[in-house]
Amino acid sequence: MAKNFEGISSMSRQELCELIDYYKNNDPTELFAAADAVRQQYYGKKVYFRGLIEFSNYCKNGCYYCGIRNGNKNAVRYRLSPQEILECCEKGHKLGFRTFVLQSGEDLYYTDDIMCKIITEIKSRFPDSAVTLSIGEKSKETYERYFEAGADRYLLRHETALDDHYAKLHPKNLSLENRKQCLFNLKEIGFQVGAGFMVGSPYQTTENLAADLEFLRELQPHMVGIGPFIPHKDTIFAHEKAGSVKLTLIMLALVRLMLPQALIPATTALGTADPLGREKGLKAGANVVMPNLSPVEHRSDYALYDNKICTGEEAAECLACLSRRIASAGYEPDFSRGDHCSIKFEYCFSRTGTN
Repeated sequence: MAKNFEGISSMSRQELCELIDYYKNNDPTELFAAADAVRQQYYGKKVYFRGLIEFSNYCKNGCYYCGIRNGNKNAVRYRLSPQEILECCEKGHKLGFRTFVLQSGEDLYYTDDIMCKIITEIKSRFPDSAVTLSIGEKSKETYERYFEAGADRYLLRHETALDDHYAKLHPKNLSLENRKQCLFNLKEIGFQVGAGFMVGSPYQTTENLAADLEFLRELQPHMVGIGPFIPHKDTIFAHEKAGSVKLTLIMLALVRLMLPQALIPATTALGTADPLGREKGLKAGANVVMPNLSPVEHRSDYALYDNKICTGEEAAECLACLSRRIASAGYEPDFSRGDHCSIKFEYCFSRTGTN
């Protein structure tokens, strides 16, 4: 079945638009089956578990769609100390996690020195684990320091690949050109790199989505995060319509077919938008989930959008629940590092100086 989609890697933007529109208006079951077959070709039925640590919701930026934007006076702000971050990792390691995803707003409190000490300490205490950072746009020199300290992966969603749309979602001091440059810098340094975008964000067109696919084809990231836009009550987009789950799944499947070896999460936003969103994401080609290891008292404060699921099966405390759901959907929970299948773990392990 996947042979029907082999041409996707060379399609023009217009052809991609036509493909997206076709599945928007028709049953995408065959598309999802093809994407699932491709992911199984490279990763089998494994679903990699990552431990998510949301360590600060302070942010210097004012992205119009985001609930932790600097202008939101209603946000209850918090920061975790380096020791608290390490305690989250300790808990996660005991639960079986071998990847920790450190995510925050762009918080200037965490200087390069502080972040590098945190990274180095995590790698020292848990040398069998990968460290993923998701902390925004930085200079190439800063990214190099993170890498030298031992960070393995970096997530930085591009959000949208066309300048005019980017300008409608972000204040003037933020540029798509810089964001894209950050992604290319990260790849050049040697990180496993993650990009990604929202589906159904305000002003988004089919051409925007096709351009997102084109950009991913150019970047060739190791990871791609895709989730539906979900409005937040304290932003200018509070009354905008949420993104379509069906269209999100279509885009997820198309990314899987375009980047067969990518690590693609069934995102929290997908699980928030649809109670079965996670399972649907896996059946459309996703192969990663990220349960929350953050301190329970802060989880609801890291609210990028409204009604985010952060307890129950989304929480690390209920790993058995989430594992059962994944197994019942026909997949295999996997707690290993779960590197991109082109990466040799021995290299990742040895470059930190721990082996």
